[in-house]
Amino acid sequence: MEAAEQTDPTEPPLPLLPPLVDHHCHGVVRSELGSAAFEAFLTESDAPAALGTTFFDSQLGFAVRRWCPPLLGLEPHCPPAHYLARRRELGAREVARRLLSATGISEFLVDTGLPGNLTTPQELALAAGGTAHEIVRLEQLAERIADTSLTADDFLTGVADGIREAARTAAGFKSVAAYRYGLDFEPDPPGPGAVHTAAERWLARRGQGGTAAARVTDPVLLRHLLWSAAYTGLPLQLHTGFGDPDLRLDRCDPLALTDFVRAVRPTGCTLILLHGYPYHRGAAYLAAVFPHVYADVGLALSHTGARAGAVLGEMLELAPFGKVLFSTDAYGLPELYVVGARLFREALTGLLTHWVAEGAWSRRDARRVAALLGADNARRVYGLGTPAPRAG
Repeated sequence: MEAAEQTDPTEPPLPLLPPLVDHHCHGVVRSELGSAAFEAFLTESDAPAALGTTFFDSQLGFAVRRWCPPLLGLEPHCPPAHYLARRRELGAREVARRLLSATGISEFLVDTGLPGNLTTPQELALAAGGTAHEIVRLEQLAERIADTSLTADDFLTGVADGIREAARTAAGFKSVAAYRYGLDFEPDPPGPGAVHTAAERWLARRGQGGTAAARVTDPVLLRHLLWSAAYTGLPLQLHTGFGDPDLRLDRCDPLALTDFVRAVRPTGCTLILLHGYPYHRGAAYLAAVFPHVYADVGLALSHTGARAGAVLGEMLELAPFGKVLFSTDAYGLPELYVVGARLFREALTGLLTHWVAEGAWSRRDARRVAALLGADNARRVYGLGTPAPRAG
């Protein structure tokens, strides 16, 4: 019989070792960035910092200055101007290589639906010495198909073919219905007549031009995209909680998805609720009571910085440990990968060390749960198989 494990609160913190699986992220900018352009990635605001202020003066800005300068040969917390000067000296490609290879992330599930001069999933993985898989953004796929569709029938056939084709190679799908309408949409799949009418209406509006008209915002079409993806059986990521001013935060509470969660369950589709903050406890509840619902707090950890442990702890109050996934939601800056991975490790290590020291958890269970959250849950949910060997 195995002896009971002895715990010693004076032992060093529990190690959270790589490799991590980042199940939701984006490419990084290939070009050099000036100060203002760099700072724009440190906020969800779509406006410059207020006069006399800087986005470096935020939890995320401080986290970047804490964890990234040593990777570029500077002291932690060096002034932003020194850091940006060093960045320019090294060049965007070398900075990306140094930072991404230091994250301890071995696999990246990359949402390719954002515009800009961004690295491909393969380029991202090469810089990090890992592997990558694509997550297909439904709204971007629909808008791309609409660009070449002459009729509603053309469009709907193209969407069906596009989703079916994407499902052959992608690791999953992603929806930003939270941005385009909100999460308080009707839960059931729309009928064919309603979908056709909505498609005709949208294509006619697109023909009149304008950026707003080009985007799919009709709730009937958004529901059609969600259900079309769900029927493939692949995991479906849903943005919930905070983001840029393009959304209404009060309509992004994941609890608004409850009826959709119930309705979609027979399809076998796994739903992953992203970010959640400040509604992450609601996401944890849904993950606790529905077997096909999973959650993360990826973006929230980066933006809450030194308070990341509190946010992660609130998610782990109720969510089953096999239902929480790690992500960075990094976009544009390789620094955001460093910060997202480091804050996750620091937050989780701090929580687990405290719970082990209290005697609430065994050290063995703490290590097992750390592995679940960091990589094993994502591998199971997305069918990634065994870990890929790291380069170097």
